[in-house]
Amino acid sequence: MEFLEYETYMRQALNEARRALDHGDVPVGAVLVDRGGTVVSSDHNRREELQDPTAHAEILVISGAASARRSWRLDGLTMVVTLEPCPMCAGAAVMARLDRIVYGAPDPKAGAAWSLYNIPQDARLNHHTELVAGVLEDEAAELLRAFFDQRRG
Repeated sequence: MEFLEYETYMRQALNEARRALDHGDVPVGAVLVDRGGTVVSSDHNRREELQDPTAHAEILVISGAASARRSWRLDGLTMVVTLEPCPMCAGAAVMARLDRIVYGAPDPKAGAAWSLYNIPQDARLNHHTELVAGVLEDEAAELLRAFFDQRRG
C-alpha cells in the first residue's frame, strides 16, 4: 500500500471515530484492510457503550476479523487507526500477527507504537509489525482535542 492509500483508509477510520461520539466514547476508529485493499473489519471505541475496558477500536476490529476469518492469525492485514495504539492494543496487533499498523495522531500519554513504548517492533518478541505514523495526523488530533475540550468545558 502507498501513503495515499493510507489516507483513504484513515478517512474511513475517522468516520468510525465520529460514530463513537454518539455514545460518549473517545473518538477513536479503526479499520483492518487486506493486501487487496478490502476492508475486512471496522469499528470504533465502545468502552462506554459496552462498559468494557477492553472495547477499544483496535481490539474490536481484530476480534471481528478473527471471527470472519475463523482464525486468530491475521497476517496479510493492515490496521489503520486514528490514534497510536495503547499497550493492550499494540500487544493484540502483535499477537494477531498483523503486517502493519498505520496511525494518525500520536498518544504521548499511552502510546505503545513509538511514543512511550514500541511493542510492535520489540526485538524480544517473535513477531514484528511495521509502523507508519502521522497519516492525517492533524485531523485525527483535532477530533480528539475537540472531544476533550467539550468534556472539560
